[in-house]
Amino acid sequence: QVQLVESGGGLVQAGGSLRLSCAASGSISAINFMGWFRQAPEKQRELVARISSSDYINYADSVKGRFTISRDNAKNTVYLQMNSLKPEDTAVYYCNLVDVRPGNTINYWGKGTLVTVSS
Repeated sequence: QVQLVESGGGLVQAGGSLRLSCAASGSISAINFMGWFRQAPEKQRELVARISSSDYINYADSVKGRFTISRDNAKNTVYLQMNSLKPEDTAVYYCNLVDVRPGNTINYWGKGTLVTVSS
């Protein structure tokens, strides 16, 4: 069973920065995607950024140029550097692992970490 442990959330003023980390443990396929979703109050969960085990990266349009996703494959850890934060970035951020196996791709989720951006 895979476990995801998130850290780095908190309170920051608009224009500031935060760095989120998520460490995965357990039996993880060499082919996988790790990333971050977020859910703001009264909104659906949305993809923020995703990075594959081969470093293919996808960002939501709303965070391009401000957020940077990276990973350390040896540590099975994904990072999200968030710069120029805006109040609309306020949300619970969830770490996500997509474990790709033949005929059985599995989704794992962290418990979430709260990011609050004050104006």
